[in-house]
Amino acid sequence: MAGSSTRAFVTLDVFTTTPFAGNPLALLPDATGLSDAQMQTIAREFNLSETIFVFPPADPAHRARVRIFYPQGEMSFAGHPTIGCAIFLALEDLAPDTDGADFDRVLVLEEEAGLVPVRVWREAGEIRAEFQAPVLPECLPDDLPQSAAPDRCAAALGLGPADLDDAPLAVIAGGPRFAFIGLRDTEALARAWPVQPAFDLLQTELAAAGVYLYAPTGAYRWQGRMFDPMGGIPEDPATGSATALFAAQLLARGALRDGETCFALQQGVEMGRISDLGLRVICRGGRLASVHVSGAAVEISRGRLRLPPLGPDPRSDRAARIA
Repeated sequence: MAGSSTRAFVTLDVFTTTPFAGNPLALLPDATGLSDAQMQTIAREFNLSETIFVFPPADPAHRARVRIFYPQGEMSFAGHPTIGCAIFLALEDLAPDTDGADFDRVLVLEEEAGLVPVRVWREAGEIRAEFQAPVLPECLPDDLPQSAAPDRCAAALGLGPADLDDAPLAVIAGGPRFAFIGLRDTEALARAWPVQPAFDLLQTELAAAGVYLYAPTGAYRWQGRMFDPMGGIPEDPATGSATALFAAQLLARGALRDGETCFALQQGVEMGRISDLGLRVICRGGRLASVHVSGAAVEISRGRLRLPPLGPDPRSDRAARIA
């Protein structure tokens, strides 16, 4: 297959340097001319948590315009597509005679949530990227539904109230919107799993793109899990956007001081796809000033994809996560 009826694609594993770990990503380097319906169909065909489509930038000073789809709709911003895409584009931009050489550059992606600057660098053979969240996260008012009461919240996860930590459930927005639930330890985290229909009721009433669970693993270290069965993602190996939003929960928990604080997070442990994410938070005057998420990526495959026919947009009513 070749020509206008096909497009090149790449897959990468993100937030890892180990092939077949981390969070898989599908990327179309040239999505020019594709309709919303075609991009949605392609995202469903890959059936990964996200697929990113690359277009020429609206502003030539930026590297690219991108759109991100999950199996049931479009997202205004997502972390692992941003990291994977930036690393891919940075490597594609290198001159052939610089292969393997160290470099450090910043490129800007035009995402639906806004401009996202991404630093990409290679040092001693290891390539990483760090994005700055386009929207500062904020905890929403504590007007929570009855389904979010500790006993009902725990039951929706197959847990008991004693498995929860002392921090109340929080709903945090900043582009996407996630619910955050703290657990007392990683043993409780490993046992958690959505129990239906209670989990879907909780997620619906919170209007959350997903539910993120977290537990401490050491000083400045956390482990997380993210569930979004309603969005076609039973569990996500790594959720960069939720990691960025987690900064607001850390601030509310008193874990941040003015200046810079760095955290290491793991996700995907229970899935056998360990993901390593870095979170760097800068605070001024007791408030978030900037939030940065970092990670690596490794290319897995390249090929050509047959294009689906044009047709009506197949997205569901809850498709657009542009909030």
